[in-house]
Amino acid sequence: MAAGGVTRRGTTHLIDMGAEVMLTPGTVLQNRYEILGVVGSGGMAIVYKARDRRFEKASRICAVKEMFNAAADARLRDLYRQQFDREANVLASLNHPAVLKVFDYFSEGERVYLVTEFIEGKSLEQIINESNGPIEQEKVIDWAIQICDVLIYLHNHKPNPVIFRDLKPSNVMLNEFGQIVMIDFGIAKVFQGEQRGTMIGTEGYTPPEQYRGAAEPRGDLYALGATMHYLLTKHNPQEEPPFTFHERPIRQINPQVSEGLEAVVMHALEYEIDKRFASAEEFKQALLALSRPSSLIAAPDGGVAPARAQAGGVPATVAFATSTLSFSETGNVLPVWEFACEDEITSSPTVVDGVLYVGSYDHNLYALNAKNGSFLWKYPTEDGISSSPCVWEHLVIFGSEDRMIYALTKENGRIVWTSPTRDRVHSSPRVALAHVFVGSDDHCLYNLDARNGRQVWKFEVEDRIRSSPCIHEGIVYFGSDDASVYALDIQTAKLKWKCSVNRPVLSSPTVHEGMVFIGSMDWNLYAIDAQAGWVVWKTRTKGRIVSSPAVSESLGLVYIGSQDGHVYAYDYSRGREVWRAETKGPIGSSPRVTAEAVYIGSSDGHLYCLDARNGELRWKFYANSGIVSTPAFADNMVYVAARNGRVYAFLP
Repeated sequence: MAAGGVTRRGTTHLIDMGAEVMLTPGTVLQNRYEILGVVGSGGMAIVYKARDRRFEKASRICAVKEMFNAAADARLRDLYRQQFDREANVLASLNHPAVLKVFDYFSEGERVYLVTEFIEGKSLEQIINESNGPIEQEKVIDWAIQICDVLIYLHNHKPNPVIFRDLKPSNVMLNEFGQIVMIDFGIAKVFQGEQRGTMIGTEGYTPPEQYRGAAEPRGDLYALGATMHYLLTKHNPQEEPPFTFHERPIRQINPQVSEGLEAVVMHALEYEIDKRFASAEEFKQALLALSRPSSLIAAPDGGVAPARAQAGGVPATVAFATSTLSFSETGNVLPVWEFACEDEITSSPTVVDGVLYVGSYDHNLYALNAKNGSFLWKYPTEDGISSSPCVWEHLVIFGSEDRMIYALTKENGRIVWTSPTRDRVHSSPRVALAHVFVGSDDHCLYNLDARNGRQVWKFEVEDRIRSSPCIHEGIVYFGSDDASVYALDIQTAKLKWKCSVNRPVLSSPTVHEGMVFIGSMDWNLYAIDAQAGWVVWKTRTKGRIVSSPAVSESLGLVYIGSQDGHVYAYDYSRGREVWRAETKGPIGSSPRVTAEAVYIGSSDGHLYCLDARNGELRWKFYANSGIVSTPAFADNMVYVAARNGRVYAFLP
């Protein structure tokens, strides 16, 4: 095989780009990865968009990073190969939702390839370059909190911490759900105390000590501060002399930035490492405190003192006594109470018998007093929890990214049973006839005995299942990333029908009046005949749909959120649009509908309360962080969780 051993139907297909020889579309690597096109190139690597042909009935897209290593200097070639090998090994050892996932690593001839997940979205560098000015501070804070969460994970990685060493806007992606994903771990390294090495990084973002060959976790905090400075000012640090941020105060360039945020960023950009935040956790707490300005106080050294949790590991709660809706001076609705977990929340709260249950990426399932937000108990798993809990009789049932389904006693959180899966669980369990139904990233829908967790049956599809099942009249309905909606017999798992759509289905189905309502990443809301599986109608939004529909029987409407930033209401009998309401960001939250109102969160950081009849805004709450959690309504209270790790309660 010629030039790297890459073949397509027995013929090598290469484009000579000088030092770079790019693969042409249609080239197949390892008889598996079909090249679709070039995503980008730089340094000694090219990134391609590819299709994994092992999944013949599903369009599984991945990214293939190729190192062509054409450096004339043998020492440089060795260095580049070491960096590439390091990236593969580092990524393979990591397991975090905001870290690029690695699928494969191989070589053909003199070329080396790394296969990873393909991120639909834009880098922060693309976003700032395409903007007309600086990015809004609310977005920057939200992104920075998410980056801090990744750094907390990396810097506390076992057995040794991992330092990113090249944090900058081009290495941070914002995916289609408005979530941060860290890419390009090419120069990340395992931290080994005082060990020194070659200066490596990107000028403008690299901290002073890294120029001297010393890399340690606080260097990543400096780079995050530099990234935030760029986003808030649109002054590229690579075009300025190194270490001159204090000569360019943020508010002098962008007066819209608050004094508190400026102080936090400049604290991270201190020249002397000991004057910066001590850890990514401390940096994150300072950012979270910005949602409550009164909590942001000057530290003795002139920096920012972050709000801290109470001793003993139990997060602090903040209660507000009120009997009617209260508003802040800015017109923002105030919560009745709020509770702070230790990491972001994408799980949706469940409220039963005066107790709220919710999972967090701090690995815990929490039980809170729904009336006042006081802490009752928490149960730790081995990984983050995005699955939403289900309460059946005396049990709380949920899944975790540690590949396990748990059942706890709802009174005190004691374990009753666990049931393993082969991959992470993002789907939320549903119980019917004393059986638990839940999907997994291992491509299976599970039917478990709710009393003991024993597997009754499992049904395997062609891709992961993150849709949560809906059980109606002896049939279980769910969607899959294989771009299909399924209907199974609840007792035998016999396939009744399969409806193919054009893109993955993360939305969870709702069944009403003989129709299954479900959204798709192909931008459409579908109404499917519940018995036959044919499409009754579909209606297109202007963005992907991961939100799950909700129905108002009294109004004859079905509601859905879209990544185009709108909430839609349709006549559910024929799919005619009745109204739409705009938010300022993509919507991953699902609507909660009462007799008069629709409650839904947005990545713009707001919880919206809309009139169910016409979509007019009744009130909104700004959480200073994206909301993908679905609100809960119980005992005349509304509950929602945000990505800042807080749970909020409101009067409706």
